[in-house]
Amino acid sequence: MTSSIELWGGIECTINRVGPRFIDQLALCGHYDRLEADLDRISALGIRTLRYPALWERAASYSPGCLEELDWRACDAALSALRDRQIEPIVGLLHHGSGPSWTNLLHPGFAAGLAAYAGAFARRYPWVRLYTPINEPLTTARFSGLYGHWYPHGRDDRSFVTALLAQCRAIVLAMEAIHEVNPLAELIQTEDAGSIRSTPALATQADFENHRRWASFDLITGRVTRDHPLWPHLHRSAAVRQDLEWLQEHRASPAIIGLNYYVTSDRFLDQRLHLYPRESHGGNGRTRYADVAAARVDHVGIRGHAAVLEEAWRRYALPVAITETHLGCSREEQMRWLAEAWDGAHLAQRRGVCVRAVTAWALLGSWDWDCLVTRTCGHYETGAFDVRGPRPRPTAVAAMVRALADRQSFTHPVLSRPGWWRPATGSIGPTPCGSPAAPVLILGATGTLGRAVARACDSRRIPFIALSRGDLDVTDPIKVRQVIAQHRPWAVVNAAGYVRVDDAEKDARACRRVNAVAAAILAVACRKAGIRLLTFSSDLVFDGEAARPYLETDVVAPVNVYGRTKAEAEHRVLALAPSALVVRTSAFFGPWDHHNFITTALAAIGSGRSFRAASDTTVSPTYVPDLVAASLDLLIDGASGLWHLANDGALTWADFAERAARQAGLNPDRIERCSLESLGLPAARPRYSVLGSINGRLLPHLDDSLARYVDARQRLGTAA
Repeated sequence: MTSSIELWGGIECTINRVGPRFIDQLALCGHYDRLEADLDRISALGIRTLRYPALWERAASYSPGCLEELDWRACDAALSALRDRQIEPIVGLLHHGSGPSWTNLLHPGFAAGLAAYAGAFARRYPWVRLYTPINEPLTTARFSGLYGHWYPHGRDDRSFVTALLAQCRAIVLAMEAIHEVNPLAELIQTEDAGSIRSTPALATQADFENHRRWASFDLITGRVTRDHPLWPHLHRSAAVRQDLEWLQEHRASPAIIGLNYYVTSDRFLDQRLHLYPRESHGGNGRTRYADVAAARVDHVGIRGHAAVLEEAWRRYALPVAITETHLGCSREEQMRWLAEAWDGAHLAQRRGVCVRAVTAWALLGSWDWDCLVTRTCGHYETGAFDVRGPRPRPTAVAAMVRALADRQSFTHPVLSRPGWWRPATGSIGPTPCGSPAAPVLILGATGTLGRAVARACDSRRIPFIALSRGDLDVTDPIKVRQVIAQHRPWAVVNAAGYVRVDDAEKDARACRRVNAVAAAILAVACRKAGIRLLTFSSDLVFDGEAARPYLETDVVAPVNVYGRTKAEAEHRVLALAPSALVVRTSAFFGPWDHHNFITTALAAIGSGRSFRAASDTTVSPTYVPDLVAASLDLLIDGASGLWHLANDGALTWADFAERAARQAGLNPDRIERCSLESLGLPAARPRYSVLGSINGRLLPHLDDSLARYVDARQRLGTAA
């Protein structure tokens, strides 16, 4: 039986205000400059219904003015492009915003202003049928009126109630204005769908929160009467009473109840503060308690998409949809969450719920939601596309969206395990031979990189088998083929290698055999087996004569034996297996390796000794956990060819040591700056080997990674 559930799409389009500053997600991701190309990409996924913004703030140019002064150029271009591609838009007029600069959620003219804009929009585009005038009004009221995150930065119940009622009134007035132009227009009202559970001591608070989470839907549909559980809380003044009575008389009827459900939407309240991190501590003015994601609490967990959809259907007897499905996490977790949403929607449908759609949200990714968009830190979460390169790159999520939109089944080996929010089923560590879940085969298990890849796979619930040099001689083609046939991996990660750069000058044959010959053997074996190969190379393939960061397209010219073997490996691997992924990287540092440059430097300084470091050699240091995370994402995506992965930041070895010392609270004066030549290293080094990329900078800035490195080392030291 063919499913009637559609796969919709959506792009993260928030324009929120923090103080005087408007933060525009689509400007951050570059969509305005790629509008038609982006819509071509979305159309190619099979998306035929798309949540798309025509936001009041942008049309009003962030300044007061009459309706005749609205700037429709962006809307004209976008809506024309959508019609040309036969994509039906669900038009959003306000998305976590507070309107243009002349108004806000507490301004008496806010609701009328949005309604006037909605009417003007409908008159210009009378063919538009589906609307979400305001996305998540309850969430926006909380963030803007109760928690103070967004403008107008209220922090009290009065501001919260005022902001919530103003948005609900604006939604009703906006639909009335739209219906004057297009009586067939439909309201698709969205809200966060999280529920609240608690310890018995906080049951009353949880009950209140669970009534409040439906407040926007209840207000818009005229359900908040004197016998409503929220009436005493909302009914605090004559003005509020008038607003409540007005909403009872001027109710709107959504065509679809849209539920934006995230893995952290479900919450758990617990008065035992000592069990939870300080940032989760809060209260209601009478009792202090922790508010944490239910997914992270043992024996609580999330309710799931089916339960959320069924509850909304029973409450309102209206069609329902998941209108945002996104997870800011590693690639396989994004795929697992979308799969769970799709399966949950179908389970709810089988239970009799009228489910219309699941929406793949944030198709172009999103920026800085880890800090609730209160500042621009450059933290990017990918979606179906990764926009950090010269053009958006489809991820594995895009392939999944395309299959679901076409009502096709989708499989990927990483979907054999549940997401972190579910109890693990079976072993997540090294997979025993014969397991039905195809593993990743990691070679070089005892090295810095191999151990880091195994650690990442374990934490990400990616089945793997890790083999050391003693388990497998990677220079023996027969044994390599036998191991691949035995374990039947879907991918091989070659973390084996000869890494002693200076020793290689006297041991060139052994270095070449492990670095170049073995890599070629693996390339042939993987190509013949039809499996993916990820292997690593080095910045030492360059001669250091460049005056700007090296790109993947630059000609290699190594100056030492190690670099020559890595350059040979790159050439042979990509010639023998063009689908292979070759990652060039530089200057490792990580919390688990005791022999990397920074760990050695900090150990010396911490013990009161001086440490010599070259001040005439510039590198781009690479935090191993970041490198491994990005490499695994690319492997899952099916990326191929050469990629440069290094942290964003170039500095000398001496500067690097000084920066790490300051970050760790140590005295940077113990760093002795010297020349590279004075260190007397046997192997020549390029004086400049900074890595740039034509594919996109996927790793965060060095300062961010260095802070996490120091924190991880301190935690490891405390644990020890």
